[in-house]
Amino acid sequence: MAKNKKFADNESFPYPLLCDTDRVVCLAYGGCTSQDDGGSKRITYVIGPGGVIQDAIADVNASENPQQVLDLVS
Repeated sequence: MAKNKKFADNESFPYPLLCDTDRVVCLAYGGCTSQDDGGSKRITYVIGPGGVIQDAIADVNASENPQQVLDLVS
């Protein structure tokens, strides 16, 4: 989507951003319970070699999450 591309360009992200307008990924990963949900849960997944989910943080606190992730991957 154009908004995601503009944001990624402005922030110099070297990768494309996911735009899940049909909520397919959100439903698959438990971020929402239906396509009609107005929002989604914040969940952090730590993905290891081969694309395997190594861990998940379901109750994300934005100020604590970076350290939680570092603790998991260290």
